[in-house]
Amino acid sequence: MTIYEHLAEFAGKPVAEFDRESGGAPVGAADVAWRVETVFDGPEFGEVLRDFADQVDAAAVTHLVIGYWGASYDDHSDADPVDLLVGLAGRLPRLRALFLGDITPEEAEISWLETPDITRLFDAFPELEHLEVRGGKDLALRPVRSRVLRTLRLESGGLPAEVVRAVGASDLPALEHLDLWLGIELYGGDTTVDDLAGILGGERLPALRHLGLEDAEIADDLAGAVAGAPIVARLESLSLALGALTDPGAERLLAGQPLTHLRPLDLHHHYLSDAMMDRVRAALPGANLDQQETPDGSNTKILLCRTQLAQRSLSLRS
Repeated sequence: MTIYEHLAEFAGKPVAEFDRESGGAPVGAADVAWRVETVFDGPEFGEVLRDFADQVDAAAVTHLVIGYWGASYDDHSDADPVDLLVGLAGRLPRLRALFLGDITPEEAEISWLETPDITRLFDAFPELEHLEVRGGKDLALRPVRSRVLRTLRLESGGLPAEVVRAVGASDLPALEHLDLWLGIELYGGDTTVDDLAGILGGERLPALRHLGLEDAEIADDLAGAVAGAPIVARLESLSLALGALTDPGAERLLAGQPLTHLRPLDLHHHYLSDAMMDRVRAALPGANLDQQETPDGSNTKILLCRTQLAQRSLSLRS
């Protein structure tokens, strides 16, 4: 699945479009992940979401995909999808999986998506097991507590450091899968390795089995950090993909703790030399080294990473 397409499947269920005219697809409310959206110059998103709750058996809905809500900086929309969802929480008591921002670049670039404070979702939907959010402009999160959340994925052109620190400070004992697209400073991605201390230490994430620190301008720094991070020894898979990893970063990986248990170790989209790729393959046979890029100057790494943010082809779903 690419970010240039809307989701066809989410958290194990096929996606069904909500149709205001017919009340949706002829399926049971609990059998699918319902996709709710408006269109540019269409009805207000809040009106569409209320129609969804009225026309579908909302009390049976378990999976929800929120598409376009007037979400980019030039749409001048007052819609806050989190406010609207929280307002309907009483009518969605069985919600277990939520994707906020199933929006393609043709609708709004990921770096322009105005994503609100998502903290309130955890109080409104205490049984939420799976949360994915696309977009990072104005994204906010405070430390949360959830005994049931198993998957958290934040896709961003630039993930704010305070959000990363909040994840590390959250009480998430059941979390198994964590993906963070850290992005670049140009789009607000000001995270440093120090901001990841709560995650890499692992004390608050006893169940974590997959960690993704992806799409990162600081991939070399991340490689050095995970090479000695306590949490890595108990992971089953690790991804530093879609970033700007170069030979010095790979050198740090190879010099650190054993990584042969990781299946996979995903490094695809990188700036490694042929010689370094050979060394990584020899030491870590399971590593994914697809999509080699070739920098041609001292600043090319950053420029190409920025280009990749606008043109990335994989959403890294696993």
